[in-house]
Amino acid sequence: MRVEANKKSIEELHGKRLQGDERRQQIIRASIEVFSTRGCRGATTKEIASAAGVSEATVFKHFANKDELYSAILDAKACEPMMQNPFEALKPYEEKGDDFGFFYTAALTILKNHRQDVDFIRLMMHSALEGHELATMFLQNFAGNFYEYFSNYIAGRQKDGAFRVVESRLAIRAFLGMIVHHSLNNILWDKEMKLLQISDETAARGFTELLLSGIKK
Repeated sequence: MRVEANKKSIEELHGKRLQGDERRQQIIRASIEVFSTRGCRGATTKEIASAAGVSEATVFKHFANKDELYSAILDAKACEPMMQNPFEALKPYEEKGDDFGFFYTAALTILKNHRQDVDFIRLMMHSALEGHELATMFLQNFAGNFYEYFSNYIAGRQKDGAFRVVESRLAIRAFLGMIVHHSLNNILWDKEMKLLQISDETAARGFTELLLSGIKK
């Protein structure tokens, strides 16, 4: 009887732990939504609790303050498959030296990810405008890796004699600038795409051709 009782108590504890983990993720998802519309300074824990469908006390049970929530959002983002292996889809093109395939796939992936994660993009805009450390944390943890990877690819192709001598990070800044500007226009300012109505595939192709026309020999 004692063994059965112990087994039951362990199962109940495990169930509560799972419920707690799910509640934590529920609060994180709600905070992304609230931060994306109100910003870090404008959002309140009461609003986050309401969006998550929990009490404000429950929010504080999991997170001591809004900064902890911001860190949790970045941690959750880092655990997503795209962030775990952000360059996996580019490896085949890199190995073959397929420049068009490499940059086209990168551009299309970024555009599609932005469309699927509008709240996070808005949140990052708010954090940058507010001078919040989340923007710096994102730059250090994610953006830096992208610059390094793409710069190394360009440097490698320069050694192969395929690309002319250019500052690799400047070329990447130009490439990402085209993609991000286009994406932000569609997400924030021109949702009906009145200025330029094209598919993500067409945009990715055009940006890739513009980049390569400037750096290929």
